[in-house]
Amino acid sequence: MKIIQKINLFFARLNSMKTKKLHKDVVNITTLGCSKNMVDSEVLSGQLLANGIEVKHESEKPDYNISIINTCGFIDKAKEESINTILEHVALKEDGHLEKVYVTGCLSERYKGDLETEIPGVDAWFGTMELPNILKAFEADYKAELVGERLLSTPSHYAYLKISEGCNRTCSFCAIPLMRGKHVSKSIEDLVIEANGLVKKGVKEIMLIAQELTYYGLDLYKERALGKLLNELCAIEGIEWIRLHYAYPHKFPMDILEVIKSQPKICNYLDMPLQHVSDNMLKAMKRQITRQEMMDLIKDIRKVIPDICLRTTLIVGFPGETKEDIEDLKDFLEEIRFDRVGVFTYSHEDDTSAFALEDNISDEEKEERAAEIMSVQQDISLAKNEEKVGQVFKVIVDKRESGRYIGRTEFDSVEVDNEVIINTKKKLKPGDFVQVKITKAYDFDLEGELV
Repeated sequence: MKIIQKINLFFARLNSMKTKKLHKDVVNITTLGCSKNMVDSEVLSGQLLANGIEVKHESEKPDYNISIINTCGFIDKAKEESINTILEHVALKEDGHLEKVYVTGCLSERYKGDLETEIPGVDAWFGTMELPNILKAFEADYKAELVGERLLSTPSHYAYLKISEGCNRTCSFCAIPLMRGKHVSKSIEDLVIEANGLVKKGVKEIMLIAQELTYYGLDLYKERALGKLLNELCAIEGIEWIRLHYAYPHKFPMDILEVIKSQPKICNYLDMPLQHVSDNMLKAMKRQITRQEMMDLIKDIRKVIPDICLRTTLIVGFPGETKEDIEDLKDFLEEIRFDRVGVFTYSHEDDTSAFALEDNISDEEKEERAAEIMSVQQDISLAKNEEKVGQVFKVIVDKRESGRYIGRTEFDSVEVDNEVIINTKKKLKPGDFVQVKITKAYDFDLEGELV
């Protein structure tokens, strides 16, 4: 009997060893889509770290056993990229290189039911507001006291500060409210704490992001409070640049222009997506503004801050868009002469009000129209850049690449705008602010020498 008992005990211990982890979990987070998703991933990383779990951002090495994919569900191309990424990680799991695959973000929020059926290899699906539930999958606790604690995935000298979540607008093409919900502002107090935390990490440039910046504060303070927030952030020692992204043109709060003008830390830069300019398209898109009102707004903004850099985003190929609408758009660009322009082709999104319209423009035609618009803007951008030759600008150094330093002026945001090639033998480091005299102009970039 004793021999049989020993044999049984041996196998019991062997089975127990098989079920226990022989290693510590290492989590890798892959972030797809916009900067708002990036902030969500950084916050998740901070929570995991606080619970003693090792975290990596988009590791290129096979040095992790759990994958979290933060997806984008905004347009067709973004959804396709998200699905392909999920499938790649599920394949790694099936080959034994991963133990778990979790999916979160906008795509998961919007299509969770369908995705669970189509991709059963994913261990769990989470929506955009389910951070505590993600942590439960790791037997970890959500720590509410960690206000603003994040593991930065950006270089340490700049970071995004998300001031609100969701959107109350009803643009006919946009599915963001379906995935992110109604507008919810963060308190000024919490944002100041978060910004101070970023400064302690070495951050010098903060980019304010939200689906709709100018709506900030209406839910909390019963008034638009972006100006108040900006003044509080400007009082933080260590912040040198503050940049504003995604301001809606309808009922634009003109008071923030005086704040931008009076506060030297705020970049003379405003990202204001117009989406289109022809009145019939603006009406169909439910943008709540007319071509003339946009024209007047831009002129009023430039009256207050003549040297402000205006960036906008446009959509071409919306149902019913005509060649005349494209010509109108080109004429508008020629007259207004934006500093920066981005163009998207229309994506027919289910559950949006525009989905009831016939998507009657081919993908090829949409791409051709986008190319037409960017051709016009390319000429404008080159002309504006040529005006800068001989001038001296304050530039933040972002990186060293191919033996040269690359930076940006206050008129350029990360990744989407112009870069400045800095010619110098002096050793610089990311986050340094330097004076650069522009010597050459290109379509979308500048080149200069250290002063």
